[in-house]
Amino acid sequence: ESFGLKQGHKTILQPTRIVRRKGIENAIDLVENLKDPHYKLLISHKAGDEGCEYAEWIKNYALKHGVDLRLAQKFISSPWLHQRHHLNGHSLWNVYAHADFVTFPSLYEGFGNAFLEAMYFKKPLLVNRYANFVNDIEPKGFDLVVMDGFLTPKTVARVRSILESSQQRQQMVEHNYRIAAKYYSFAVLRRMLNSLFTNFFGIDTT
Repeated sequence: ESFGLKQGHKTILQPTRIVRRKGIENAIDLVENLKDPHYKLLISHKAGDEGCEYAEWIKNYALKHGVDLRLAQKFISSPWLHQRHHLNGHSLWNVYAHADFVTFPSLYEGFGNAFLEAMYFKKPLLVNRYANFVNDIEPKGFDLVVMDGFLTPKTVARVRSILESSQQRQQMVEHNYRIAAKYYSFAVLRRMLNSLFTNFFGIDTT
């Protein structure tokens, strides 16, 4: 048993803080519409410094809609822990390890670290088409479940299909991992930084 979840439970992970712009009500609506009590919604981070009013609203919203909502923060001491830092045997990385599916329905973001984390841990992902995603990420060709501001029955059906098909899920996450490695790996970052240093300072860091 981990994060209050038991064998047979399926974990839908919302890997964000509980703040309004994360659109967590969409994740709750998704779990509700999957219509299976085995699916549990796990939120990785706490409310943070933007107040608790939305967090309380989210808890009540989940209760009203019959969604079993779990808070991973009860089991980990900081949202920014690495593998070597544990509380009760859990870290942030354990949250991803236990996820069957990841939701990222943010209304707006910068880039969105949770997106790359889902790719790294090879988890299927639902993402809302926030502006930076549309401009910078979507053209790369990731295989994602995409919503455009609101959930549709078609979106829910695709999530259900992915959750119920290990083959479809495996193909999806392997494809996404390859694309993420192509565009966002440390090797790519090193090449870009080397190019910058060479162009501006005449220094080759390779």
